[in-house]
Amino acid sequence: MRIVLHTISAVLLMGSWSAHAVLYKWLDEEGRVHFGDRIPVKYQLKEHDEVNHQGMVVKHNAAAKTKKEKAEAKRLAKEQKKLELVAKKARQRDRVLLDTYTTERDLIVARDSRLDAVGSQIQLAETIISDSNTTLEALEKQVVQIKASNRQVPAGIYQRIESEKQQVAVQTKVKQGHMKRRDEIATQFGGYVERFNTLKALQKERKELLAKERDELY
Repeated sequence: MRIVLHTISAVLLMGSWSAHAVLYKWLDEEGRVHFGDRIPVKYQLKEHDEVNHQGMVVKHNAAAKTKKEKAEAKRLAKEQKKLELVAKKARQRDRVLLDTYTTERDLIVARDSRLDAVGSQIQLAETIISDSNTTLEALEKQVVQIKASNRQVPAGIYQRIESEKQQVAVQTKVKQGHMKRRDEIATQFGGYVERFNTLKALQKERKELLAKERDELY
């Protein structure tokens, strides 16, 4: 500090530097400390400080970022924004969860209602598949009988067979989609129940803490 003060004193003696003017402090390539009321151009973008007449740093100026550093800072800022958005959406989901359901039982009822609806769609697809398979079996027997009697099988029968096969393929995909949705609902509401109970426990802890603080005041 003595060296710094002596250097500053020297700067003050060399010119009429007022107590309200700005004095800069910077390092050269060899790490030597310099003071002055102006920074040489080649050091202006490097790290430097602004000091008062007592030698105390009043402002620190970081070195200008390189292109690579700017790109990294931009990437980090973008990632931070994503994290903040995720956190915001999580808070919104928590608020909706608590506003929509009062007890865990409400969640179970809602889950079962949705599972029943999906289950009905699965049963409908299974019924259509079963009916189409029954029709296919009958049509294929008919083809065998016609061929056995040395008659030509009408093109319409083959068209119906292809139509029923297509129906089975379509409804099989529909059924699989509903089954996937059923599993998603079960998993989703499992998470809802767990989160709901956690939030309710936190609410209870906060209420107990507030009650304790209120009792201590009185």
